[in-house]
Amino acid sequence: MRTSCSVGDVLEVPEESIEEVPDPEPELGPETEPEPGPAPRPRRRGRTTLLIAVGAVLGVVAGTCTGYLVQADRAPDALPSLSQATLTQAKGPAPEPLAAAQDRRVKTDGDLRKLLLKRPSGARDAGYDVGVDGWMDLAEYAETFDEPADAFSDLVASEFRRAAVANWREGSSLFVEIRLVQFRQEDELVVADDSDDAYYWAEKKSDTDSWPIPGTGDGMAYVHNSPDSEAGYTDVYNAEAHAWRGDVEMDIWVSSAKPVPKKKIMDLAERQMERL
Repeated sequence: MRTSCSVGDVLEVPEESIEEVPDPEPELGPETEPEPGPAPRPRRRGRTTLLIAVGAVLGVVAGTCTGYLVQADRAPDALPSLSQATLTQAKGPAPEPLAAAQDRRVKTDGDLRKLLLKRPSGARDAGYDVGVDGWMDLAEYAETFDEPADAFSDLVASEFRRAAVANWREGSSLFVEIRLVQFRQEDELVVADDSDDAYYWAEKKSDTDSWPIPGTGDGMAYVHNSPDSEAGYTDVYNAEAHAWRGDVEMDIWVSSAKPVPKKKIMDLAERQMERL
């Protein structure tokens, strides 16, 4: 059954209901005189407003009826399918897990001492003890800083986990000490900030040369060409290297009675980072 309607059936306005409103006569006081020239006539609102209202209502009704009739004659559009094409699943066995040699996390979560460089042939004990059985606890590691009390608090806040250390003596007067310091890093990337501090203090020393450590991103090696007079050792030359990978920071210190060659500190730094 088709529904229809016409504009004439919706609203009829009798002409008797449309009244003309007479123009109001301006009132002049006894002492008021009209200004010269024609005065503007007030706008006639009654009849014009009613005609506009009637026209608007007729237009809305006519548009609604026309739209309904046009849509009623159209066939419904088919809705798009909500299903997706079937995805092809991979076949074959799942990939084998990474070997311990390839999984960096497995390596650093194990015995951190095994990642330290091995003492070279011909090297001897340094003659002074560092750590216990290759480990440095929080208190001992804090003692390696200029202000141990402040360092202890900072290390606690930075979620210090553990530190592995190795040291030896080569020849008569060259000493090497390597530390691998690990942090938990549950809230922030601590090792990057800690390494930045190491770079800052190394670069502050005068008469210092520096080089980037290949393959480390921002790792740096430093050779201090003047004796370390700040520590009171006027006949001791020092070199150092700092870098990080994952949650482990690497620190290498070399001291000697003679200036430390660049080749020496760079070789130690590159080989130690390869083990990480």
